[in-house]
Amino acid sequence: MSILHEKLDALFKPRSVAVIGASRKPGKIGYTILKNIIDYGFKGKIYPVNPAATEILGHKAYPSVLDIPDEVDMAVIAIPADKVLDVAEQCGKKGVKVLVVITSGFGEVGNKEAEEKLVEIARKYGMRILGPNIFGIAYTPSRLNATFGPPELREGSIAFISQSGALGIALMGWTYMEEIGLSAVVSMGNMADLDVAEVSEYFAEDENTRVITIYLEGLKPGTGKRFIEIMRKVSLKKPVIVIKAGRSKRGAMAVASHTGSLAGADQVYDAAFKQSGVLRAYTVEEMFDWARAFAYQPVPKGERTIIITNGGGVGVLATDAAEEYGVPLLVPSEELKSKLRETMPWFGSPRNPVDLTGQAGVENYVKALEVAYNSDEVDNIIVLYCRTAILDPLELAKAIVEVANKHADKGKPLLAGLVGGRDVYEAIRYLNRNKIPAYPSPERAVSSLATMLRYKRFREKLLKEHESKA
Repeated sequence: MSILHEKLDALFKPRSVAVIGASRKPGKIGYTILKNIIDYGFKGKIYPVNPAATEILGHKAYPSVLDIPDEVDMAVIAIPADKVLDVAEQCGKKGVKVLVVITSGFGEVGNKEAEEKLVEIARKYGMRILGPNIFGIAYTPSRLNATFGPPELREGSIAFISQSGALGIALMGWTYMEEIGLSAVVSMGNMADLDVAEVSEYFAEDENTRVITIYLEGLKPGTGKRFIEIMRKVSLKKPVIVIKAGRSKRGAMAVASHTGSLAGADQVYDAAFKQSGVLRAYTVEEMFDWARAFAYQPVPKGERTIIITNGGGVGVLATDAAEEYGVPLLVPSEELKSKLRETMPWFGSPRNPVDLTGQAGVENYVKALEVAYNSDEVDNIIVLYCRTAILDPLELAKAIVEVANKHADKGKPLLAGLVGGRDVYEAIRYLNRNKIPAYPSPERAVSSLATMLRYKRFREKLLKEHESKA
């Protein structure tokens, strides 16, 4: 285990957490963080620190971290900025491994001297710092929610790293509503010490994380080359999806005043992402669409894709999207077309897209999916559905899950696009709950598969480079 991994285990898998600035008053940040840690079910030891209290939320409170009788792995600091340096010194003397500094009022407002002094104290004692100017950290496998964000998070395998506090908190709530499962939420803030690359490096080795998502405003000056080197290694192990804010001139100015980061020329970031294999998304919806695909399905082994649909229109839209996004649609052999003809009415089409027609029932879809899974010609499957009076969307969703589970060993990604009203939305939710990435349009399904294929190609290229150097 690397030294970084060992230190960050104290951040994601702490045995004990001290909340310095814990409060008895609802509405205070120190109250919300402590309550979230307790209510989310953290199994380690919890130590509120407040010199004016003897007990908070049923836990014995201590005047300072030095008064805690046991070891402390992680200290969450939520006190005024002018008191943070003294408390950091106490934490160092106590042997705390990592500081989660919630407090604002450092580099982002020009107070760089205090931020540098904070890092200096941490270095002296071998501590690492997350922050300052953050909303906290959550790691669902440890049942740890040390944030002042929403109390609930869905467990899953998507790690979300955010340089924005308000957006990060909002997306905690949004992902819960959208039933997107997270392994972690990490607020980065000013990145005085730990940065996006190091946290990603930890997740590359984390058994509970399959894909890493990042909201990034900018990197510290002089760290670009290191970012590319680390992220290339991370991308070799797991997909990384980034939204880079501050693309416009006005946006870059806003970034500078928000976290004190260097937004820089957008083309430079774009080039860095391409060199390191990072997948760049342009909207939150897009980032989590792609992440859901990686979280639920295997990385494609090949390129040849088949589309199965009950509507010619959505099939055409998916075909256009496939050409636009670079998803190769296979040309079925006569043998495959012959098998597909048996799954549809005589007026259906066994070409690709495979049009089962509006008369298709559950059985038609099941037969067509069986053919696709069992064919050596097919690497990837996109299944589309338009609401019809004769085919209940939830019944179809259940059948799709059953067929996909039966053929899970084939290693073929399956993505779905379903178009319709409220009952179709419920079918989409059912599919996503059962690890089939499903979207309310054909284009979003195709875009997600296209991103999986881009990642596959980059990883193959990296592996070849490694082999040629070996």
